[in-house]
Amino acid sequence: MRANRVSTLQIAVLCLCIGAVDAVRAAGFEVDIPKTRQAAPGFSLPDRSGKEVSLGRLRGKVLLVNFWATWCQPCREELPALQAIWRRYRHLGLVVLGVSADKGDQGIVSDYADRIGIDFPILLDPSGDVRNQYEVIGLPMSYLIGRDGRFSGRVIGFRDWESEGARTLIEDLLDD
Repeated sequence: MRANRVSTLQIAVLCLCIGAVDAVRAAGFEVDIPKTRQAAPGFSLPDRSGKEVSLGRLRGKVLLVNFWATWCQPCREELPALQAIWRRYRHLGLVVLGVSADKGDQGIVSDYADRIGIDFPILLDPSGDVRNQYEVIGLPMSYLIGRDGRFSGRVIGFRDWESEGARTLIEDLLDD
């Protein structure tokens, strides 16, 4: 039986990845990093104005896809920080997409976003099809998708996206 050999390069890459994750965790920002970077499922959803936004057309950008709802208190607390990080990094290629889980009158979503000053794209998923596709288990929940269209991380629950750890994570993704 032949033993598996790990190259020096593989060890170096693993150490770098572990180091980056440890640095982010040390800064108080927990994120699940996938063992293998699978392609993010494509989707197309209408934004608040009815214009279709397709994930495939955003390839080459770093995406932060946040699943939220107007009735979710932790989501409401998280949105201003998502707005701030989007404004800070959008010129470098970060796209924040808020995917609303609200059902019924979608005007409520638009009114709420306007009232609190959210101007990153808010997409409407009242049927829950995209939430199911992304296996959303609770709100808020966010996915980070690299420029290559593959998952780079998952965040379950509220996070302070303005924290040092979040900024480090986003900056590392933007540098890739």
